[in-house]
Amino acid sequence: MLSINKLSYYISGVPLYHQASLHIGPKDKVGLVGLNGKGKSTLLKIIFGEIQPDEGKISTSGDCTIGFLNQDMLSIQSEESILSITMGAFEEARLIQQKIERILLDLEKNPSDSLINKLSSLQEKFGDLGGYSMQAKAEEILEGIGFRTHQLHQPLNEFSGGWRMRVMLAKLLLEKPSLLLLDEPTNHLDMPSIEWVENYLKTYEGATLIVSHDRRFLNNAIAKIVEVANQTLTMYEGDYDFYVNEKELRSEIQQNAFINQQQHIRQTERFIERFKAKSTKARQVQSRIKALDRLEKIEEVVQNNATVNFQFTFSRRSGRFVSQLANVSKTFGPVKVFEETSVCIERGDKIALIGANGKGKSTLLRIIAGTESVSGDVKKGFNVIQGFYAQHQLDALTLNNEILEELKLAGTGKTEQDLRNVLGCFLFSGDDVFKKIKVLSGGEKSRVALAKTLISEANFLLLDEPTNHLDMQSENILIQALQQYEGSFVVVSHNRHFTNQVANKIWYIENNKIKEYPGTFDEYEYWLSQRRSPHPSKLAKQEKKKVKKSSYPQKRVKNKNSTLVTDLQTIETELMKKEEEKGEIERQLSQPKIYSNPDKLVKYSTQLAAINEQLADLTQKWELIIEQLETWDKG
Repeated sequence: MLSINKLSYYISGVPLYHQASLHIGPKDKVGLVGLNGKGKSTLLKIIFGEIQPDEGKISTSGDCTIGFLNQDMLSIQSEESILSITMGAFEEARLIQQKIERILLDLEKNPSDSLINKLSSLQEKFGDLGGYSMQAKAEEILEGIGFRTHQLHQPLNEFSGGWRMRVMLAKLLLEKPSLLLLDEPTNHLDMPSIEWVENYLKTYEGATLIVSHDRRFLNNAIAKIVEVANQTLTMYEGDYDFYVNEKELRSEIQQNAFINQQQHIRQTERFIERFKAKSTKARQVQSRIKALDRLEKIEEVVQNNATVNFQFTFSRRSGRFVSQLANVSKTFGPVKVFEETSVCIERGDKIALIGANGKGKSTLLRIIAGTESVSGDVKKGFNVIQGFYAQHQLDALTLNNEILEELKLAGTGKTEQDLRNVLGCFLFSGDDVFKKIKVLSGGEKSRVALAKTLISEANFLLLDEPTNHLDMQSENILIQALQQYEGSFVVVSHNRHFTNQVANKIWYIENNKIKEYPGTFDEYEYWLSQRRSPHPSKLAKQEKKKVKKSSYPQKRVKNKNSTLVTDLQTIETELMKKEEEKGEIERQLSQPKIYSNPDKLVKYSTQLAAINEQLADLTQKWELIIEQLETWDKG
């Protein structure tokens, strides 16, 4: 459907892409990943035709249509209602609707057979184009991505940039282009909306190419990964987790090949140097010189897995109770946000505050910080030193300061080398630390502001959407930092992978009160799914019956084929053993310190890949025996 052949694109003479190629099929679901600044958004603009490549060719099939959602849409202005703008996706149907309305007016004044026939023809075509359901479809999508019913007739101009982006996304999804280009579609979505978009894209009839830094979103919405690195495009046939494991294996193979080739080059060069003056060896020397000239050099693998290697220091340790809210209520005019709600934060709590936009999450952070007036009691605990990170703090950075200078102003008393170590963890190395704040990208400014927050010696952090504008490498650094952090924090985030990695408690807002789940985000999701089941106890019994039926078929067919039953028991035992081994390896890989030991990382990654293959093979054998046993049982 779309082919990119030997694409090259230069910025000020420096290649962003060089001889890059890619093919996307009619139903491919592709995630585009890579470090910030490597050209992901640029590639989407080149495909859409906004930017012309310097070399190469982009070709599409004749019937291919392309839709593009980009960050420039944040600034779109319009007095039209968001429902009307979204229904613009049905342009042909709406034009026919206008013709139908005009004919109906004409029929009132001058009825005729020709007008009736024309009306009938237009109404049939209107129905074929889905005209009678277009408003319902538009409403369904708008409400799916977070708008409330009463908002659908409000003008677009009344909404913030993030909400305008949602409207453009809704319109694009309804247009259903053959190829859907999405640039960071989850940036301005809350968790319920992200899940809705995921489910929509899973069944999307066309192809998708998505730039995203949301790991779980990519795992759920795509089936292939294209990595942008080294001025080229590399395809991985799997989701993001597969890409991470496969990239590690490929890197290991490439690095070994590089080492072997370098050894071969050194040996050849030594031979040339030793015998170049001997006439009897002239032919062999020339042969080796030509062989070296023809040799296709293997690149050394550049590791991008930065690790956090600095220690958090507190000038004092907080008391057991960090913050307490008692009978707190908050309203904005007629809108009630909190009503008589109470909650307590204890030392060591790492809390993720989740939920849909507009529920009061950022307001709650300001209440805890003491910057939002409320009725009720808000008490800060003993020896608490508070640090607050939010997006508006990017604007508080001093634009004319250098990065290193900005960190010195944080007032921690750390040495310049200590600050350089911190900045190195946040991907600012060498002379990068002397860059002016004003020349940094949004993601780079976020990293500077986060570094300032984390070195502030605060023993209690309030973090509002800290992963916004961060690429996956930077997000991983933040995860490591917060996992090592020995203080307490409350973080607002819509990033599910990040939330699951850092939080040991989940807060959510329900009926204007703060509710708590004492566990990780994955555990909370499971609990929530059970809670939403209409008859959880009944469903649990049904599931138990299913497990009993499928796990122990030997009880039903014991006398019919004892050999198969024995084989089944052996496989089940082996499956349990392999699952335990897999769990232990995953536990090792989840430890932050593993990423500072390449040998162990390669070892465990290789073992995990092998065990996954073994599990797949055993599961296939198990299912085959089950089918045979059930067939004979019915007989």
